[in-house]
Amino acid sequence: MAKSPQVWYIPVPVGRAEATAAEQAQSPGDLSCFAQGSKYLKNTTENMTKMTVRRPLITLAAAILLISSLASGLYVLRLDGVIREKFDGKRWSLPAVVYARPLELYAGLAFSPKMLEDELQLAGYRNDSDDSRPGGFRRQGDTIHIVSRDFQYPSGPEKSERITVRFTADRVQAIEQTGTAVPLDLVRIDPARIGSFHPIEHEDRLLLQRAELPDLLIKTLLAVEDQHFFEHRGVAPSSIMRALLANLRAGSTVQGGSTLSQQLVKNFYLSNERTLLRKINEAIMALLLELHYSKDEILTAYANEIFLGQDGGRAVHGFGLASQFYFRRDLADLSAEQVALLVGIIKGPTFFDPRKKPEDCHKRRDLVLGIMHSHDIINEAEYRQATAAPLIRDGQIMSGFNRFPAFLDLIKRQLRQEYREEDLQSEGLKILTTLDPQVQWQVERHLARTLTDLEKQAGRSQLEGAAVVTNRENGEILALAGGRQATAGGFNRAIEAKRPIGSLIKPAVYLTALGQGYTLASPLEDRAVVLQEKGAKTWRPENYDKKEHGRVPLYLALANSYNLATINLGLKIGVDKVIATAAALGMPGKPEPYPSFLLGTAEMSPLEVSQMYQTLASDGFFIPQRAITSVLAADNTLLKRFGLSVEQRFPAETIFLLNTALQRAISEGTAHSLSRYLPAATAVAGKTGTTDNLRDSWFAGFTGDRLAVVWVGRDDNTPAGVTGSSGALPVWGEIMRALHPQTLALQQPPGIEWAKIDKQTLAAPGLFGADSTLLPFLAGTGPDRETILPSLDTEKIEKKAKGVLNTVRGWFE
Repeated sequence: MAKSPQVWYIPVPVGRAEATAAEQAQSPGDLSCFAQGSKYLKNTTENMTKMTVRRPLITLAAAILLISSLASGLYVLRLDGVIREKFDGKRWSLPAVVYARPLELYAGLAFSPKMLEDELQLAGYRNDSDDSRPGGFRRQGDTIHIVSRDFQYPSGPEKSERITVRFTADRVQAIEQTGTAVPLDLVRIDPARIGSFHPIEHEDRLLLQRAELPDLLIKTLLAVEDQHFFEHRGVAPSSIMRALLANLRAGSTVQGGSTLSQQLVKNFYLSNERTLLRKINEAIMALLLELHYSKDEILTAYANEIFLGQDGGRAVHGFGLASQFYFRRDLADLSAEQVALLVGIIKGPTFFDPRKKPEDCHKRRDLVLGIMHSHDIINEAEYRQATAAPLIRDGQIMSGFNRFPAFLDLIKRQLRQEYREEDLQSEGLKILTTLDPQVQWQVERHLARTLTDLEKQAGRSQLEGAAVVTNRENGEILALAGGRQATAGGFNRAIEAKRPIGSLIKPAVYLTALGQGYTLASPLEDRAVVLQEKGAKTWRPENYDKKEHGRVPLYLALANSYNLATINLGLKIGVDKVIATAAALGMPGKPEPYPSFLLGTAEMSPLEVSQMYQTLASDGFFIPQRAITSVLAADNTLLKRFGLSVEQRFPAETIFLLNTALQRAISEGTAHSLSRYLPAATAVAGKTGTTDNLRDSWFAGFTGDRLAVVWVGRDDNTPAGVTGSSGALPVWGEIMRALHPQTLALQQPPGIEWAKIDKQTLAAPGLFGADSTLLPFLAGTGPDRETILPSLDTEKIEKKAKGVLNTVRGWFE
């Protein structure tokens, strides 16, 4: 029996139809199946080879896709974190805002209508016929109608009030409520914003809540910038396509396709670079922004963030600040044409700047008004009225960028002792200060003018100066100028210029002597002295006039600023004692007790000198000068109040004697030329100061209400060519004349007696003595033969005494 042939079944990956055909073809004894199987084996091998080659490619592609998806997801998560971190946290760094003192008005105040107008303008009030809204005023002759603004003071809020102020002869005659005529004893006008402390980017804004955004603004903004804002989810493809087609037709960029959300993302998170990556990021972040936050939140953030102009070095952001900057109005008070201008500026604050490109801005504004009209936001009559309105009235734009840089520098230096730099630049602090704009303006004006006049008279150029004015009673710094170009900033000479003070130190010498038993009549030797110290050259001090004046009374040595008398006196009472007195007055540092200190080699700034003389002006009480009254947080919480600090450092009787001698420096001494600027009845007390080779010119003095210190010199320390009486004194005199100072009436303390002395013998005058003067003494220290006169009216006594003596002398002529 023959064996059946062996059949090989080879599994092959074929379709089901092929498999059935193959199975039917297979039968015992049919050798064709072997060939068929070989064919299938070959095909299988080829397929497996191809699959072996493709599998790594597929795996690689899958891996790349997976990694890309993960990377994209992580990138989106990172962008999401950026969005939420900044939007949920503190969105903006708010600069500290600095305010001047509030203006208090009352009947009888010496204040002219022009002064009130100037101060209202500085505070951002608008002068127009519509005085019904807060922040407006209107002048009618000698009457000014004001609608004050709400303001948060440390003591609490003060609401807006409508008031009428009437003037007579440059004085406030009466104040009353507008409409009711109810008299008001005192009104307080909210203070002017005089500057702010910014971070590096110098952004500024007034933050608004959603409820503070008027419907007129919202409707106009959406009609112009994003008509489908409440419909899209951050990106509007239809808007992008529409803008693309419009730009292609125009051949340039004439329309943007970005939504408000995209614009906010670009301004808030991204740079202005024009790259594909930035555009992709903008779209992704806009979608994420809409995912997490409501439309109202996004709209409010946009209204506070958008850049709308430049104020010098300050960037104006947000509609709130732009409204104040361009129109001096709150956002809610803007008219249709004013809203149209702000919305129109969004497209290009530089290209449509109403100050620099008024024609382009006008066209853009009217274009926006046309859109408002077509969208029924305003009617036909409103549209015609708005297009006919002027762009911006003259003087309406209000700069708020550090109007008084030298004073702002002082404020910042004092705040650094209490707050970190980043707090000043980001926490939105409100700093209430002592700056009096009226005083500051006069200081700036007359410092610059008088220096120009001095340059012409002395034939010198590049003279510089600095000035400080304070309140005599409480030490508040009312004004400070660091140079003749007051608004330029830079080197602040009032604070940073440390120069020898010359004869301004002499009151410390004579105050020390009066405290050791000397009197104003004590004889001093104004004679040459030669001083030699180890390791130093022989020093031969001289008087300014190169003369010796022999035996002189103490008061006259101070009034005439005799160097030799001062040196001899200082050496007797002790240089170290004089230094201690100067330190008690307020001099900083610890100078070496060299004799030259007695003639003013100590270097001090005008502000430091002002602190010394403040103690003299305050009757011996040391009052730290201050420029800040209080600091409030962004939410108006009181953080710190800078109260008045007083410490008595010298007996009132001794200070009274010294200040009387300083009044003599004005009436008959080195500062007698002050009579050109102020009447003698003002009774100013003061002292001139001049340093070697006329390098520095000083004058420090005080009236009944103010103390002022002026320095004049050159920044390169070369001779200025002016003395204290010919340089600094004229500046001081011009400033004070403009401020109409009060008469200085020194308060005589108990224990003071007045007596006459003979100017030649320095003793009690004889019966027929004609050359005498009346001086105050501590009780029991006057001349031997005299009539004690306790009266304060020394001028009247002096006149009566001279009248009697002249009568007696006439008997013998």
